[in-house]
Formats: sequence, structure tokens, C-alpha cells
Amino acid sequence: MVAQLQDLGAKIAAALPGAVTAVKVAFGELTLTIARDRWLDVVKLLRDGPDYLFVNIIDVTAVDYPEREARFDVVAHLQSPKHNLRIRLKTTTDEDTPVASLTALYPGADWYEREAYDLFGVLFSGHPDLRRILTDYGFDGHPLRKDFPMSGFVEVRYDDEQKRVVYDQVRLTQEYRQFDFLSPWEGVHYDLPGDEKAKGQ
Repeated sequence: MVAQLQDLGAKIAAALPGAVTAVKVAFGELTLTIARDRWLDVVKLLRDGPDYLFVNIIDVTAVDYPEREARFDVVAHLQSPKHNLRIRLKTTTDEDTPVASLTALYPGADWYEREAYDLFGVLFSGHPDLRRILTDYGFDGHPLRKDFPMSGFVEVRYDDEQKRVVYDQVRLTQEYRQFDFLSPWEGVHYDLPGDEKAKGQ
């Protein structure tokens, strides 16, 4: 299987010279790193090429590496039912540079890209309706970024007493704690039924 995936990666890279910057097979999965300006070219080939037919989009998401200049990896997962294969595509971008939207090729990418925009702040050019999808109205920031603060923001909730939507400061119901499971005070000890018989022998 690994050799088949490596051959597939090499074939895709040869079909579009300069578009695929890295081919990697790990844990039985093929990952292609794509030049950002060739993102749509590669995806179109994978969708329409008779040797590929990756006609299903599974997900579009992002990964944040704040220490890098191009801090985000935009990741798409595609599936080819015809060939019983999956593929992962990655490209890099920063906070200001958009990645071409896949919605023209896969209408189902719409909400996935909106989620990546909402939670990471990744921009997608050509998206028909790029706006927040999961966070509250007027939310400030992108909560899945590694540098997003854990407190200091407001939350929207419905107040039963006031019978209206209210804005409150985010409150943590429990302070941050370091659990020491080896401590006799916090350690877990289970006496299961029947253990008393084993101890007596």
C-alpha cells in the first residue's frame, strides 16, 4: 500500500510540475504539500482526472504554527470512492494572504472554509459568503489560534431572569489546576468487587 501511495504522489507531482512541493506517506496516508498559488490546479486535477477521481471532499481545516512566518497550514482531505483512496493536501499561508476557495469545485467546502475563517482567521479568496459560522455575534478574535487568550472576552447567553440575551465576561467555573494523580489526596484507588479475595491469598 505504501508503494502504491508513493507512486500516486509521484504521478500527481509529475502531472503538474512545480505545484507539489512535497510528497509524504505516513501511517498509510498520502499527504501532498502544494504551492499556494497552484492550490486550485492540483485540486481540479484530482477531482477530474480519470486516474484520480477524488470527487468527495471530507474536510477543510487549518493548523496554527505561530512561530512560523506563514503560520497556518490549510489542510484539505479528499476521497476517491472509485479508487478507494483518500488524500491529504496542505498549503501554507499567513494572516493576510488568502488561499483560493474550493467552493467552485466542491460546493460542500463552503461551511468548512467558513469554520477555518472563524476559528483560525484564514482567508479564502473567491468564497461566496466568508463570515463567521460558530462564534457569537460581534466575537473578537479567532479561538483556535495558539495565541488566543483563555480569558478576558465576553460571551453571549440567554438570561432566564431578564428574559433576554445578555453579554457577560467569560468566567471559568474552576481555576486552572495541576492534578497530581500520585498524591494520596488526589490519587485514584479502585476496590473492585472480588479484590478482597485476591488480597487474602
